[in-house]
Amino acid sequence: MHDEPLIFIADGDAPSDAALLFVPRRVDAVRNHASGLAYEVGTDYSVDYASGRLTRPPTSRMPCVSSGALAADDDRLMHERLVSVTYAHDEVPVAAAPWPAARAALARTHDRLRRREALTICLVGDSISEGYDASGFHGLPPHQPSYASLVAAGLEQRHRTDVRLRNLAVAGSSAADGRWMAADIAATEPDLVIVAYGMNDAGWADAADFAGNVSAIVRDVRAARPGVEVLLVTSMRPTPLCHWVMAERFSQYRVALTDVAEREGAALADVTTAWDALLMRKSPYDLAANGLNHPNDFGHRIYAQTILACLSPDRSIT
Repeated sequence: MHDEPLIFIADGDAPSDAALLFVPRRVDAVRNHASGLAYEVGTDYSVDYASGRLTRPPTSRMPCVSSGALAADDDRLMHERLVSVTYAHDEVPVAAAPWPAARAALARTHDRLRRREALTICLVGDSISEGYDASGFHGLPPHQPSYASLVAAGLEQRHRTDVRLRNLAVAGSSAADGRWMAADIAATEPDLVIVAYGMNDAGWADAADFAGNVSAIVRDVRAARPGVEVLLVTSMRPTPLCHWVMAERFSQYRVALTDVAEREGAALADVTTAWDALLMRKSPYDLAANGLNHPNDFGHRIYAQTILACLSPDRSIT
């Protein structure tokens, strides 16, 4: 595991601990995510190799935030508060499973990649898809690109072809806004359209409204660009501090998008299920760059891996 993020939360001078995704066999590096400052075992942290948890003593140089400050820091970037851990583990990570119908829904995309033909991808979505809050989006170290660029770069590297990314995602938008974008999407002459909404929708749209808007996007885009293939992306989950969305809707949206994908002959990249698996071990604040509703660098990598599993089904993505 490379650079898995942890955030330490404690009130007063109490020690704090945080869980790794896997039980480590060997910890190779513990660093500040933003500055790269290396921390020392025994001085800045200790490792419980049985439980897979790191403990931060009150005298540690590692950052720590109180629960009150976390709640008060509305939308503050968390990069400098993150600790990145690189470690070896014996557990076998579960491969990101491609959507069962991805091979048929993305047949032309897969064929182009196998033949090493140029591929044009158009992405529509909200702030997450625009790039918030990957470190590279803000010009901050360690300068990791957002998931869209990671997907394009991953396809280029794996298939040795040219991938042209047209990112039309706009912060604050919902699937209802995407219904007006068919002409703009078609103008990019895409071979593949990726549709990734949900975070903003969850503040107002029930599952039926959300699914109806996404279906309309798919149909309007195909009317303007016959033969284009479509990949739908479910959303990450927000943290409990993101009180303006209805948390239960993300599970409902996942079910609704599954139905839309089947009905419209689209593929599905299920980030919600991957996020749920992470949250079985990790704090939601380990994954949210703004403490609310944007993925950090690790979260953007989860998005990219889940999407790449659909676009390259011949190889598992772990």
